[in-house]
Amino acid sequence: MKKPRITGGWGAAAVAVLLGSGTAWAHAGLPETSNVTLRRGHPEDYFVGATFGAVISRDSGQTWRWVCPDAMGYGGWRPESFVWRGSGELLAATGNALLRSKDGACSWSAHPSFKDTWVTGLAVHPTDDAVMYTATGRSTSATNGLFRSDDGGETWRALPLQRAGILFSAVRVSTANPSTLYVSASDTTRMYLFRSDDAGETWEEATQTFPELVRPFDFVVTATDPVDAKGVWARVSAQGSTHILHSTDGGRTFTARSGSGIDDVFVNMDVSSDGGTAWVSTYNSFFRSQAGGAFDKLTLPTGNACVTRVGEVLYGCGSPWLHDWSLARSHDDGTTWEPLFSLENIQGSHQCPAGTPVRDLCPSRWPQLAETIGAPLYPDGIPDAGVPDAGTSTVDAGVVPPSDAGTSPDGDDPKPPPKSGCAAAPATTLLPFLFLLPLWRRGRRREDSRP
Repeated sequence: MKKPRITGGWGAAAVAVLLGSGTAWAHAGLPETSNVTLRRGHPEDYFVGATFGAVISRDSGQTWRWVCPDAMGYGGWRPESFVWRGSGELLAATGNALLRSKDGACSWSAHPSFKDTWVTGLAVHPTDDAVMYTATGRSTSATNGLFRSDDGGETWRALPLQRAGILFSAVRVSTANPSTLYVSASDTTRMYLFRSDDAGETWEEATQTFPELVRPFDFVVTATDPVDAKGVWARVSAQGSTHILHSTDGGRTFTARSGSGIDDVFVNMDVSSDGGTAWVSTYNSFFRSQAGGAFDKLTLPTGNACVTRVGEVLYGCGSPWLHDWSLARSHDDGTTWEPLFSLENIQGSHQCPAGTPVRDLCPSRWPQLAETIGAPLYPDGIPDAGVPDAGTSTVDAGVVPPSDAGTSPDGDDPKPPPKSGCAAAPATTLLPFLFLLPLWRRGRRREDSRP
């Protein structure tokens, strides 16, 4: 039976609390998906980042398993996106560490090359996923810059773009010409876009000013044009709005493509293979621009949107508290969506060998998450190894986050400031809503079981 949307009863109360808490609450601790990555050359493999760790499927979405954040080791600062190489390695820049997994998400480690800096951006070559670039941005008192790997992230070398006093925020590799790179950056008074046309050996610098905006900030390069190497997209914030920008001259000048701006917090964007359509996702909505036109809000997804294009298929996150799915795909540029999974479809913790962090840590944390999202505790009728008995308290089960969550790898620096503001949201405001979630989820399970 089709799952009901949130209407009436606990659902109405949940929505009231959610909407009354401000636009950023979709990412402020609620159990939600936040990004999706497909393995290069293996469309049956999905890795979905979430506010509660990640979810993985190796069988085209037939089954989904949970990777708890404790096992990934990123504390309270989760990755905004992942890279999943065809050979199986997973990598992610968290804004602090560069995380890696070489065994299918069972074990994770921070790359030692970046223990003294913060990795703020990660990009991969469009056809050779052994070639990667990272941007760093620890503090304005440090030297930050761009680094390249030619062996899938195993070793890194510094490129000539190294600057003291500048924070580098993102890097993008042109899908039209992989020798063209774009890097966004800022210091205490200015915002920059750097472009290289020779794979990072030489750079052109363009200071970005937006005189039509009042106190613009947070300028970040977001996407490249698939057919024109001089085409690049970015976004900038001003007075509570997100402004989507497009350049056709390699980033020397930008034109606003979102009118007076989008009154929501930017999540990510992508562009169609012919460059004619662009999609923007925000905490609460999903927007599309076609043939150079304005960005129009689409009906779905609503809440906690994200967007990723793989070939001609569009993948999007969505909020199961506002409609019937957490991840879906579209074959018509986002007009209609085919659900892939919702949170209650997760079937326990990721199945990993004994002695790996996921096997050692995640099963004991699963009961609390299962209760919150409405997933079956034992979907196969067999308890996971390490899952506590029903009478075990959540504290005994180890669900309390470690006290050092969110600290830097060396432990002597605070975590970097939130890129989008969600990490600063007070968790206590969410307590009434979180209390309602298990009740509503149980109601949904009862509805689903009716003939």
